[in-house]
Amino acid sequence: MDAQTAKEIPAFTSDLLKGKKGIVFGVANKRSIAWGIAQQLAQHGAQLAFAYLGERLKEGVESLAATLPLKAPLYPCDVTKDEDVKAVFEKLASDFGSIQFLVHCIAFANKEDLAGRVVETSREGFRMAHDISAFSLIALAKAAEPLLEKEGGSIVALTYLGSEKVIPNYNVMGLAKASLEAGIRYLAADLGKKNIRVNGISAGPISTLAARGISGFTTMLEGHRNRAALGRNVELEEVGNAGLFLLSPLSSGITGEVIFVDCGYRIMGA
Repeated sequence: MDAQTAKEIPAFTSDLLKGKKGIVFGVANKRSIAWGIAQQLAQHGAQLAFAYLGERLKEGVESLAATLPLKAPLYPCDVTKDEDVKAVFEKLASDFGSIQFLVHCIAFANKEDLAGRVVETSREGFRMAHDISAFSLIALAKAAEPLLEKEGGSIVALTYLGSEKVIPNYNVMGLAKASLEAGIRYLAADLGKKNIRVNGISAGPISTLAARGISGFTTMLEGHRNRAALGRNVELEEVGNAGLFLLSPLSSGITGEVIFVDCGYRIMGA
């Protein structure tokens, strides 16, 4: 991927986040929900940093970061390694001093644990899905706390309806997302006295790299479109706008919540 494959970020749309800085975890390519959120943050004046997993993803993240109005540092990070998490925030403290927001769009499960029956989930598959998809939020929040508490701030994590409803072929990831959402509430209670807010976005299905690993995803998109109150699938920009809202002062009184951005799919009966 080169910079020309990504849409150039225009001049600032507003000064809503001017002078605000933060880090985004989970960008894989231009279709990533993490990138959709990052675009909106950048358009409204924020300065971003990105964490990426491994050399395979580094080039793509570099190309996307190059389209932003402000220079964005990049840091390697495997969230299953405490030393990686510590190193990221040490570098971030050196580069930015303090931050005002953190975006968590990290999830993973073994493909074999996303098919078949939940009772066949392996012990190691369960552990891995929860470590990467749920515990990572706690680990990142802990590491970010000293940088956020200087001014307060906002943390947003990405979740999905499979946390509370049975979604075919979502399986162990649904269990991990349920854990993530409980974590959002408990972290919100822990960090609220330091004026750090923690919320989640439950987005409708979007054709991301991670989503394409779910068997029958095309059918899932069609079913969502047919059932949603708005009669369509959600757009990446719409999820980005929700992220902008939750990470900005506009949502200063909201914490511990999961906001659904799914074109009204969740509200519909059978």
